[in-house]
Amino acid sequence: MAAERTPQLVVENLEVYYGAIKALHGISFHVYPGEIVTIIGANGAGKTSTLRAISRLVKVGPETRMTFEGHDLLAYPPHKVVSELGISHVPEGRRLFGNLTVWENLQLATFARKDPPEVIQRDFDMVFDLFPRLAERRNQRAGTMSGGEQQMLAVARALITARRMMLLDEPSMGLAPKLMQEMFEALKEINKEGTTILLVEQNANMALRFAQRGYVLETGNLVLEGPSQDLLANPRVKEAYLGG
Repeated sequence: MAAERTPQLVVENLEVYYGAIKALHGISFHVYPGEIVTIIGANGAGKTSTLRAISRLVKVGPETRMTFEGHDLLAYPPHKVVSELGISHVPEGRRLFGNLTVWENLQLATFARKDPPEVIQRDFDMVFDLFPRLAERRNQRAGTMSGGEQQMLAVARALITARRMMLLDEPSMGLAPKLMQEMFEALKEINKEGTTILLVEQNANMALRFAQRGYVLETGNLVLEGPSQDLLANPRVKEAYLGG
């Protein structure tokens, strides 16, 4: 009998409140090492809150339990989630330093790294191989770049910061179809290098074709889960998220 795999991330009974408003109603899910998993849902479903909870950026309910590689996530402040656990987060809206150049934005991402310079340089080489446009624009201010280029920089910055797991919030937002395709191809390469990816997306079709497994979130509740191909074929998912 094959040994049972151990999840890398386990989230149990996740509750998030914003004042009196309950954004997440005790959801539970898991992600295995090296997987690509997506959480899909409409605006306001709680997708961003889920990622922000994992990154320890929002307060969670008293019954919530979250572990990453056996470590109690709730014992870590946000900066140590990055520096000690190796979880990076590409937030919705990118949150780049617009007045700094591409190179300066990437340099800032090394603050939590304890690796020798040659290892960090290897990661810089990798992101410039993945995103040649960033290499061409390394001395350009981030705020003057197109939305697609800024999204590439946000992903590259997260890769430089930490690489065990990457949390991605709406990476396709605002991207033209060609750039969207380029972005997801780059993310596939990142995953092949060993980074686990947890992706939240409104573009359900793209997300489910990219991921191996998916969860469907509706108004703070997980209502469906399973292999991506099963969700793509599910009549409920087709009607609500895939245009029929």
